[in-house]
Parts: sequence; structure tokens; C-alpha cells
Amino acid sequence: MYVIRNATVYSMEDDKARNADILVNDKGKIEKIARNINVKNAEVIEASGKVVIPGFVDAHSHIGGVWMEDEDLNECSNPCTPEMDSYYGIDPKDKMFNIAIRNGITTSCLIPGSGNVIGGWGIVLKSNEGSIDERLLLHPACLKAATGINPKGVYSPRTQLPMTRMGIAFILRDYLRKVQEYKEKKEKAKGDKKKMPPYDLGLEHGIPVLEKKIPLKVHTYMHDMVTVVEIAREFDIYVTIDHAQGASDYYDVLKDRHVKGVIFGPISSGLFPGEGGKIDYECCKGLDDRGIKVTVMTDGPVTPENLLICQMGEAVRRGMDPVRALGMITRNAAKILMVDDRVGTLKEGKDADLLIFEALPTLDVRANLLLTMINGKVVYKKDEI
Repeated sequence: MYVIRNATVYSMEDDKARNADILVNDKGKIEKIARNINVKNAEVIEASGKVVIPGFVDAHSHIGGVWMEDEDLNECSNPCTPEMDSYYGIDPKDKMFNIAIRNGITTSCLIPGSGNVIGGWGIVLKSNEGSIDERLLLHPACLKAATGINPKGVYSPRTQLPMTRMGIAFILRDYLRKVQEYKEKKEKAKGDKKKMPPYDLGLEHGIPVLEKKIPLKVHTYMHDMVTVVEIAREFDIYVTIDHAQGASDYYDVLKDRHVKGVIFGPISSGLFPGEGGKIDYECCKGLDDRGIKVTVMTDGPVTPENLLICQMGEAVRRGMDPVRALGMITRNAAKILMVDDRVGTLKEGKDADLLIFEALPTLDVRANLLLTMINGKVVYKKDEI
């Protein structure tokens, strides 16, 4: 049990700061946020002059399943592999989780890579030690999909569908139609095994998408976003727009009830032809101003785990309010991933996943991370605070 005392608390339930204590109970939950909390036998963490915020939520990552020499989250044997499940491709002891913790990332959405048009299920996992099941927040969390250069780059050298954007759109629509037909046959059978269609795990993985229980999580850039939204409307499903470079050109398209959120980035390299032809951090503010949920990602370990703070800073440099920028990787990311009942804000009853910084990290470049707590346990501490 901990009492974090005299902190400047940004709960992210709103955009305001308050001076308060935080009581973390032995069950790993936030029990109370108030002034002058005194509890016998609680360990006191003095946070006077420090900032306490929710743990960061990385809405798009591959840590635990992708390495430079190996890719256990990228099954590039067929352009449509919905039957894959990232649950079975992640090493819970991967050192990248510890690096994530040291960069304030307490929760990540871990997904298949983007080599295939349909890549399989993703999960939401905590960064702390333990088995996958002990750390699991949501399974399934999404069905991964991809448009553009990635699947084209994998299958064009093989002279295999999809070599073009036309081919990608066809595969997406064809898969969703097959899921529709399969689902309808199951419903008509009404449990009669003789009338049920042959079991198909890949089609089963698409049913939660059609039922709007999970989104289709689509790696997509620039004008491909239009195609993705059109398909979402056609099948009445939720999508997330991941990477989203060029989103500032498509505000009207993205302000659609089928778009659950835009997950921008990561930007860690220069411009390149095609999809990489525009880097528009100003879209973070533009999307937020229009009421479109926006967050940023690491895409780790393909790019560094410290990119969340870097990208928030770039959004602020392009006019976004610092607290609204912080909201991108806390409350927004949690809502987009549908785990906001547990994480994303500091609220009584929620998981005690929190960070202590020297200052507000979206405003002060000197703000160092001093402590990371997950489920009420200190998992990282920088010297004495």
C-alpha cells in the first residue's frame, strides 16, 4: 500500500491539474485521490513539486514478437491470415517490456505485422513481469489489416496477389463478405450441427469485427485511408486508422462514426516516395479539434520506445495544447483500445498504473521519468525521489 503525497496530479479525467495525495491499495487499485490522506502502515512516496500522470498506453506495438533477426508476429505466407493470433507469438520475457517501462509505457496493444492484408488478432497487454495471462487486458483486441506498400512489397516480388492497391481492396472486401456469409449460415443453423458450415478459424476471427466488438486495425496512409473508411461504411464495422501520415488532408473522411480512432506515427525517419510523402504532426491538433480521437504510437521495436514523448512534443510544437497532447497517449489510447475501464486515467477503482515525472513531459524538456507503477507495484524507480 502506498500514499503518493503532495503531487501535482493530472488525472486526465479532465484537462485540469490539482494538488492531491493518491492512495494505492494492496489490490493494485487507486483507492482514493484527495488532500491529506493518512493511512497507517502505508509506504509514503513524497512527490512535492512532482507531476503524477496515468501510465502511457501504446496503441500500436510489436514488442515481444518482432526482432531484427526474427518476426514471430508477421506470418508472410499468405496475404490473408486472419486465423493468426498475436497471443501465441509474444515472448513475455522480452527485454523490450522493461525498456517500455523505463519510458513510461505501462500498457501496449500488440499486433501482427503488416506484411499481409489481413494479419490476425491483436491483444492488449501490461508491461510488467508475469505470464501473458497475468498481464492480459483484452483478447482479442482487434483484427489487424494493412493497405499500401507493406503487403505490396511482400507479394509483388512473388508475382502474387496483391501486387496493387486494387488487389488489396479486393482481398479486404472478399474476406469480409466471406465472414458475412459464414456468420449468416451459422445463425440460420440455430445450433443444428448438421446445418452448420464447416468450422473456419479465420472466418471466426472476423465475426467480432462484424459484431462491432473489436475494430479492424488498419495500417494505412494518405489516400488509402479513403478506401478503408469506404469499406468500413460498406460493412458497418469499426476501424482504427494506424500510421495515418497525410491525415490532415482527410479530416472530412476521418470524421466518420465508423472510425474508432486515428493512431498517428511513428515518425523517426525522413520522407520517402509514396505513403511516406507527408509528415503532418499538425494533424494531431486538427483531429482533436474536430472531435476525432487521436493518439500516437511507437510501432516498437521497429522504432524506439521513447517515441511517444517525442511525438507528443512535436504535436505541441505544431500548436496542440500540452495537456491535450498528454491525453493522446493516456485516455485517448485507452478509449480507442476499449480498455478505459481499467487504464488511461487516474480514478478511484482503476488500476494503479501511474508515472511520476519531474515536470509535465509535454511541456518541459527537462522532465525526467522518476517512477513507474503498474498494478500498484513500483516497477521502475530512478534513484531517490
